[in-house]
Amino acid sequence: MLKEFELKEFNSYIDIRNGILHLEDVSLKELARELGTPLYVYSASFIRDKVRAYREAFEDALICYAVKANFNPEVIKVALSEGAGADIVSGGELYAALKAGVPADRIVYAGVGKTVKELEYAIDKEILMFNVESKMELEVLDQIAGSLGKKARVAVRVNPDVNPKTHPYISTGMKKSKFGVDIDTAFEEYIYASRLPNLEVVGIHCHIGSQLLDISPYREAVEKVVNLYHRLRKEGIEIRYLDIGGGLGIKYRPEDREPTPHQLAELLLPVLEGVEAKLILEPGRSITGNAGILITQVQFLKDKGIKHFIIVDAGMNDLVRPAIYDAFHYVLPVESKGREHIIADVVGPICETGDFLAKDRRIENLDRGDFLAVLSAGAYGFAMSSHYNVRPRAAEVLVDRGSYRVIREREDYDYILGP
Repeated sequence: MLKEFELKEFNSYIDIRNGILHLEDVSLKELARELGTPLYVYSASFIRDKVRAYREAFEDALICYAVKANFNPEVIKVALSEGAGADIVSGGELYAALKAGVPADRIVYAGVGKTVKELEYAIDKEILMFNVESKMELEVLDQIAGSLGKKARVAVRVNPDVNPKTHPYISTGMKKSKFGVDIDTAFEEYIYASRLPNLEVVGIHCHIGSQLLDISPYREAVEKVVNLYHRLRKEGIEIRYLDIGGGLGIKYRPEDREPTPHQLAELLLPVLEGVEAKLILEPGRSITGNAGILITQVQFLKDKGIKHFIIVDAGMNDLVRPAIYDAFHYVLPVESKGREHIIADVVGPICETGDFLAKDRRIENLDRGDFLAVLSAGAYGFAMSSHYNVRPRAAEVLVDRGSYRVIREREDYDYILGP
C-alpha cells in the first residue's frame, strides 16, 4: 500500500488516520457507509488550487475549464470561483456551464459535429468564441448567425500535425485526426472566413491531445500557431485570442511525473513574446483528475488457482477508462488492516470480460464488504459513465475543508427506464 507521503503526490488533501483514508478531513469509510457505493468523491480545495496554479503561471490568460472532464455544475462552480471560464464541446455542456454561472463571454466552443440546434443555442447566448473545425462549419455557422440577425465570433481550430506522445485515442493534433483544419491550409480558411458577412474572426485555436506527460510537443505546436498569427496580422486580420488548448497529464501511476502549469509557462511564454492576443488555455483533467476518488465495495472474492479476483460493485459503466484505454488507476483499501498482500484482478459486475478496474495488482488481502478507493477518478470518470446492464450511475459528493455535500443523488431504476 502507498504510504501517506506518496499518496499526497496524487492529492495533497489525502491523509491516513488510524489506517483509514481521509480526503479534506472527511473519512472515506464513513462516507461509503452513509451514502453507499459506488461513490465519486471530489476535493474542492484541490480544484481551486489547480485553477489558481494556472492563473499564477499565465497571469493574463483566460483559463477555460474543459467541462467534458467532469460536467457536474457544482464542480464547474468551484473552478469558476477561482476565475475560470469554460471550454465546451456540446449544447449540454453549454447548458451545464451556464447553469453553474459561467458568463457566456468566458465560454469557448469546440467539437467537430455541432448540430444546428446547438449552434443556434450558443449564438443566442453570445458565447466568446466558436472554435470551428471545418470550412463547411464556417458556412453553416454564417448562415445560422445571419438568420438570427447576429454575428458569431470564431477561431479556426488549427491542426499542427504534432505528435503529442500520448494514447492514440486522445491524440488530436496530427494530420490524420478528425479534428481541426490542417496547418497547411489554415491561412486560406481564415481568408475565406473573414469574407463571410455574419462571422467575426477573432482567434486561433489549437489542441494537440490529452494526458501529456512530455510537454515538449506543446512548444512545436504553439510555434506553428504563432507563425500563423503573425501571417494573419500582416493580412489585416485582427487575432484577439490565441487558444492553445489543454492536455497537461496527471499522475496515474506512482512513478508518473506530471508537468505543472508553471513548467508549461516556462516552455511557452518565450514563444509567445510579441503576441498581443489574449491567451486562452483549456485544462480539464489536470484540474479535476486527481481531485476525485471512486469508492467501491467488495462483493465477492474468487480464487481460480492461477488467478485471484476481487469482485466489486463498480464496473466499466462507472469507470470505463481501464476498459477502453487499458488505463491504469491506483487501487487501495479505504481501510488498511495490515494484512498480507496478494496479486489479484479488481473486476466489476458487468457482463463483459473487459469489465475491470485493475489487473494483476499487488493489493492487501480483503474481506467481503471492505471498501476500495480508485484514485485519479475525477476526470472522465462519471462523465463517461453509462447505464449499461441497467445499472444506476453513482452518487457524487464534494468535500470541502472538513464538510461534504451530495452534488448528485444516486440514480434508481425509475430514473433509468423512465416513462
